[in-house]
Amino acid sequence: MTTTRTRNRWAILAVAVAAQAATSSLVYGLPFLLPAIRSAEDLSLAQAGSVTVAPVLGVLVALIAWGAAADRFGERVVMAIGMTGTGAAAVGASFAPGVGALVVLLVVAGVFSASISAASGRAVLGWFGPAERGLAMGIRQTCQPIGVGVAALALPPVAQHADYRVALLVPAALCLGCAVLVGAVLVDPPRKPAKSVEATRSPYRTARLWRVHVASALLVVPQFVAGTFALTYLVSEQGWDPVAAGAALAVVQVLGAAGRIGAGVWSDRAGSRMRPMRTIALVVALSLLIWAAGDAAWGWVAVAGVVLVTVVSVTDNGLGFTATAEQAGPFWAGRALGVQNTGQNAVALAVAPVFGVLIPATGWAWALVIAAAVPLAAVAVIPVRGETLGD
Repeated sequence: MTTTRTRNRWAILAVAVAAQAATSSLVYGLPFLLPAIRSAEDLSLAQAGSVTVAPVLGVLVALIAWGAAADRFGERVVMAIGMTGTGAAAVGASFAPGVGALVVLLVVAGVFSASISAASGRAVLGWFGPAERGLAMGIRQTCQPIGVGVAALALPPVAQHADYRVALLVPAALCLGCAVLVGAVLVDPPRKPAKSVEATRSPYRTARLWRVHVASALLVVPQFVAGTFALTYLVSEQGWDPVAAGAALAVVQVLGAAGRIGAGVWSDRAGSRMRPMRTIALVVALSLLIWAAGDAAWGWVAVAGVVLVTVVSVTDNGLGFTATAEQAGPFWAGRALGVQNTGQNAVALAVAPVFGVLIPATGWAWALVIAAAVPLAAVAVIPVRGETLGD
């Protein structure tokens, strides 16, 4: 490992975490405004849920293009543009007239934030070798729980004392601040020439990378069921105050962040990303069933289930992300990470409206049982045999 790599890599990792956490507070933190949006705009659960995932739509349509841009132009310029655009669009959304304009600007914010998902992950993977990559990506993937935790702490009280539109200025300020940080600190990793023509060829010639994408997308379902509806569940079904529920879920997000780091270290020591991912999928399914059983019978068990699902369902994300880059190689990493995140965000986009309809139709318990079947399907897809960790 070079002296330059040793000196810079941890600072670059810290910038990547901060940048992705800032965008995550907007893209994945809006469900904490769901009760406020429903009240202010007189929307149904499904309608308000659709508003909260509007940034995810923007992420979905732009990820692959941003990944290709990172492959070609480098990570720093892509991230600086993305952070600035996300913050500016979020400010616009705060002042947008009507729900329609709000949704459009949230989608635009998502389009710009997509740049961070591909470019920041590519930067981290470029600075860390295989023996540390699980740890580094586990730390990097704490960005989402950190961002969601910030949203859980900050957005409900601002919405309660001012307005949910004012609350949008919180993630906007974080994104604009991180744009300055990216420009000042982030350095693109060194790019080595291809050892052979084979190294530059598409990694999609076999099914392995596709299976990683499909399994990761399936495992998004329990993550977003909890992320979108946990606060609403605690308020409507367990009688919690929205601010107290947000604060409790912020603490839970800290546990989720620690779980991502632990999963990364586990994968480094096991010499495998897929075996830990398969185990996590099984535990997530069990956690959803605990939540369902508690809803049907005991409130405290349901709360325990909410905590378990919220924590465990996020721990696999770094494993799938790391495996994608390792299987794709340095010449395809940006595009492959774009495909990976596109699949995940496509599923995430569907979770809020689908479960927003399913929950009132079937009740919480049955909706959670249905959700538990999805990570079990992922277990069958995860490609454990023949796994390699790359260079």
